[in-house]
Amino acid sequence: MQSEEDVFTVPELANYLRMKPITIYKHVAGGKLPGFKVGSQWRFKKRTIDNWIEEQEKTNLRIRAHKKN
Repeated sequence: MQSEEDVFTVPELANYLRMKPITIYKHVAGGKLPGFKVGSQWRFKKRTIDNWIEEQEKTNLRIRAHKKN
């Protein structure tokens, strides 16, 4: 079962990612960040965000490796 600690609000995610809340809103609205709405408020599963971070790292490594060639 998932606990409250496994789901972030926008301010909590902003703190976790060390970003400003407005940037979180822009990224999620633009489809760059995975999230879901509960009523009118955005929520983010920690597991999904952690997986997203790993995918961003892999993508960035591939891009950098491709640029070197």
